[in-house]
Amino acid sequence: MKILKIIGWFALIALLAIQFIPTEKNNGELSSLDVFLHETSPSVEVKTILKNACFDCHSNVTEYPWYHSIAPVNFWINHHVEEGKEHLNFSKWATYSSRKKEHKMEEFWEEVEEKHMPLDSYTWTHTDARLSEDDIDLVVTWAKEIEREYKYQQQR
Repeated sequence: MKILKIIGWFALIALLAIQFIPTEKNNGELSSLDVFLHETSPSVEVKTILKNACFDCHSNVTEYPWYHSIAPVNFWINHHVEEGKEHLNFSKWATYSSRKKEHKMEEFWEEVEEKHMPLDSYTWTHTDARLSEDDIDLVVTWAKEIEREYKYQQQR
């Protein structure tokens, strides 16, 4: 019993101590999405889906929940954002070549269609990010069209 008490106190002290470790926030400007939104011209519905289900982890603009200030949750959220931006960052769309944009759109619609995105761990706390079948169809149809446009641009 005494060892459990010691472990409990150590865990509590460690939990309190990590609250003071600062984390960097992904607080870019909304304008960083302008190039992507202008080039891809999503409908109002698709734009809303992207905002609710994609941009937090796949852009330089994250709207953090209240519990982001609590460690170790903040480390976990920051890891998700960093990893998401590694794979696709809509804020850096202007830096992508036409070929890369085509490839990113293909990966994007495949991940959504196969229901790998948005992550379950994200939708648990962001219920507005849960995609219905209609949402998936809408986004996939739009993304496939954008992919075709980039493919066409390369052929010219």
